[in-house]
Amino acid sequence: MANMTVVRNNPHSRNSVGAVERHNERKNETYSNVDVVVEQSHNNIYFKKCENTYLQIFDKMIADNVISTRGLKPDAHIMGEMIFDVNTRYFEENGGYEFARKFYEDAYKFAVDLVGDERYIISSVMHADERNKALTDELEKDVFHYHLHIVYVPVVEKEIRWSKRCKTPELIGTVKEVINQVSHSKKWQSTLENGVMTKSYSKLQDDFWEHMRSAGYEVERGEKGSTKEHLTVIEYKTEQETQRLAEVTQQVMQQMFMQQKLDEEIVLKESVIKQKEQLDKLGKKTLIGNEIKLTAKEFEEVKNLALIGIDSQIEIKELKSEIKMVKSNYNALQKAYDILQLKYDDLKLEFARLKRKVQPYIDALKHSPEKVRAVIQEVLNLIKQDKQKKKNRYKQK
Repeated sequence: MANMTVVRNNPHSRNSVGAVERHNERKNETYSNVDVVVEQSHNNIYFKKCENTYLQIFDKMIADNVISTRGLKPDAHIMGEMIFDVNTRYFEENGGYEFARKFYEDAYKFAVDLVGDERYIISSVMHADERNKALTDELEKDVFHYHLHIVYVPVVEKEIRWSKRCKTPELIGTVKEVINQVSHSKKWQSTLENGVMTKSYSKLQDDFWEHMRSAGYEVERGEKGSTKEHLTVIEYKTEQETQRLAEVTQQVMQQMFMQQKLDEEIVLKESVIKQKEQLDKLGKKTLIGNEIKLTAKEFEEVKNLALIGIDSQIEIKELKSEIKMVKSNYNALQKAYDILQLKYDDLKLEFARLKRKVQPYIDALKHSPEKVRAVIQEVLNLIKQDKQKKKNRYKQK
């Protein structure tokens, strides 16, 4: 399996960044991703910890004139989140947790250079508390999927020039000041290189891969030109189980092929033994009845065949022992295959059910994302208030 680097880059507005914060900083009481093991969250590693809320840090940056939101609409994308990822097996085969720490420490350095200044990074955390169920089952021990979340402010330098209303004519059109403007679209606009328009997302993948290769990591670039979006949890698990199913199927086919080869060898060896037995009887008839005469050369051939037959019996015993082991492996693999097939079918049904259930939400989100997020946030606030009221009533009792 190729060890491919992937970077997802998601924009967020004031209304949507709260959900990202609760997930990244582990502030939720429950998680839609059932593989999050909160008891292991103490293993998460911060390369830059957010001491307040994301929005509080953002607003302080405005107050301190570190950034400018001049000209931004209220629902504009004010933050971005980059998620750096490599398949779990890569870390498991190269040292696990400590190797992942070093890998993502180098990835963080890349992110700092990319956003322009560490001041613009609000939070950077490596999650080490999300169990990879497929590898956990395969290796029969807890295996966690390491990945890095970086929330940042997309900033570009913008020159503000003196307008025609300036009372000093010679200043008109000259640079008045340079501001660090918040703009996700300008930060990630496509660029023209050697006459070819390069999308910012594709360049991000290229640059990250080159950075990690230069740092000494044997990784491959994610699929070039892919438009595949971030998978949901159910889709991801379905994809993982499908891959495992294919691997087990291949192993089963290999075991079947080995068994067939062993069967053929046993048939051949048994045939040689039968020939030896027939020749052995022929030799006894010659010795007892003196009716059949053999030359010295013929007798030597009979003797050699007999020796071959003895050797074949030993080999047959070894082959039968080997085929017994192969059959045992085949049965175990067949059982694993059947279990995976059931899991795969269950996940497909679950995904189809969930997709039907949330389709109205998806349609609404595509049509008016900010309004939908605002409604959801309002509902979540009401739930939180209701919980608090219940707690207060309980305390009063």
